[in-house]
Amino acid sequence: MSSPEPIKFADGAAYERFMAPWSRSAGTLFLDWLAPRSRLAWVDVGAGNGAFTELLLAKSAPSSVCAIDPSDGQITTARQKISAKLVEFSIGDAMALPYVRDRFDVAVMALALFFVPDARKGAAEMVRVTKPGGMVASYTWDIVRGGSPTQPLWEEMDGLGKPAMRPPSADISRFEALKALWAELGLRDVETRELVVERTFANFDDYWLSMVVSSPAGVLGRLSETESAELQRRLQARLPASATGEITVHAFATAIKGRKAA
Repeated sequence: MSSPEPIKFADGAAYERFMAPWSRSAGTLFLDWLAPRSRLAWVDVGAGNGAFTELLLAKSAPSSVCAIDPSDGQITTARQKISAKLVEFSIGDAMALPYVRDRFDVAVMALALFFVPDARKGAAEMVRVTKPGGMVASYTWDIVRGGSPTQPLWEEMDGLGKPAMRPPSADISRFEALKALWAELGLRDVETRELVVERTFANFDDYWLSMVVSSPAGVLGRLSETESAELQRRLQARLPASATGEITVHAFATAIKGRKAA
């Protein structure tokens, strides 16, 4: 039986408003935790519109970065944002990376592993292209425990009887599943960490535009005008605002790292 097609987020500009601020907050914690040496060769699998790639360039002084994503729209946006010559962009499948064995010092998936239809195959590909002694690492929103920034939207969509699209490999966001997978793939010195972040929206209209209108799931296209108004009412009632109208939403992710056996 063939694997299902990977989920693709085609609109890089909309994704920038929707998820990039979250990616930068969690990615900063992730890179601080990895504490990599400078001048390493990296592969950024599931690079999307380049939000994590930009962060990697700014914080980790890599010698080179190969950034790959299945969406041509996302990669086009990433190319427009990032002109550094040391970054090579590619359109491709995380389950069949177009790189030779033992090429990279560090392989990462930032908010991507749970979108890979076969998460084990995706992680195995990261291991394959990493040098012996190199690092293989990932972080994903802890969907099972409600850690995704989209959890309020998902729950209210469920309440309307219009379930939102979830990642196909959501179970891999559990620490237990991640540790079992990294052990199965023979990685050593495995460590895990929870990454807790928050994002403050100027007001409900800012939240609605960022997390609902810009959602790659095409939420509003699936709702009638009445249902859309009801979703807006539910979310506004659910999300408390400060005295100035700001809305702060929290999220948390599971992160894992390990080294390929020498």
